[in-house]
Amino acid sequence: MKYLTVTVPCYNSEDYMNRCIDSLLEGGDDVEIIIVNDGSTDRTGEIADDYARRYPDIVRAVHKENGGHGSGVNKGIELATGLYFKVVDSDDWLAPEAYRALMYQIKEFCGEAVWNDVAPVPDLFVCNYVYDHLDEGTSRAMNYRNVFPSGHMCTWNEIGHFHPSQYLIMHALVFRTEILRKAGVKLPEHTFYVDNLFSYQPLPLVQHIYYMDVDLYHYYLGRDDQSVNEEVLKRRIDQQIYVTNEVSHCVDLLEVKEKYPKLANYMCRNISIMMAISSIHLLLIETEESKRKHKELWRNMKQRNKGLYYRLKYSTLSGLTCLPGKLGGKLTVGGYRMAKRIYQFQ
Repeated sequence: MKYLTVTVPCYNSEDYMNRCIDSLLEGGDDVEIIIVNDGSTDRTGEIADDYARRYPDIVRAVHKENGGHGSGVNKGIELATGLYFKVVDSDDWLAPEAYRALMYQIKEFCGEAVWNDVAPVPDLFVCNYVYDHLDEGTSRAMNYRNVFPSGHMCTWNEIGHFHPSQYLIMHALVFRTEILRKAGVKLPEHTFYVDNLFSYQPLPLVQHIYYMDVDLYHYYLGRDDQSVNEEVLKRRIDQQIYVTNEVSHCVDLLEVKEKYPKLANYMCRNISIMMAISSIHLLLIETEESKRKHKELWRNMKQRNKGLYYRLKYSTLSGLTCLPGKLGGKLTVGGYRMAKRIYQFQ
């Protein structure tokens, strides 16, 4: 039995994928590593095949036509045999000690008696992640100590409050595979930023969460072509808007609120952050078309969900991106620049 499936979507990753996969091999035979070669034109496919040849009981190489990061994640969910599922991007890696601690805890929960419904098991493991600016020699760990009790199972009704810089991103999450399938997670193809959908849509189906205060995931920052790079995001703003719209209507927040009011608040705040990111980068582009798209973004939100629209515009961070006039736009961009310096995001 495989306790964990780790999917590694790869596109032209020959320069750095070894570091990623070597870190995942620390999980040994309890782990299934699915390397998805997403139509690469370099040696990515050869490297994946070599790992599958050398570690036939652990690594599986899958080759497919290019469909983007979401397509690679979809293929991993489709093929996964592990009880739990994690995505690790090909330029990132897992810390060995924290990884071993995670695997130990999964196996502790998933002993035969436990898995046969004698006691609940976590639907979601949450671990810390680290922003690694390797080229600058700096790093910043992000934890959830104020949100979840460390080393104890909890529900959404027992969580604390998220800080402004905290949200549940793909790098922090290890879902039970069945939860992802029940939620119907199927990410858009040929689209960036779909990790936002992956880390949002399944949350209402999660009944039990287990937080481990360990720095598991190392998220590499620094490549000029990364999707989080400001200039890249501006060029791909239509994809960011598309994913924001998908996230905003994939879950009925009123229904979530009835069962998990704290989760509903978090999910609303998550949409607010995405609306703010889309709005700010439209303001940064400074063209007539970007101004039109900014108005259209908010108009579409109002048409889909008036209640959510008014909450986002008048009681959350994203509403500050709608300040009127040139001065309002400058204040919004200035606030974004300050937050960028404080929280060290790219």
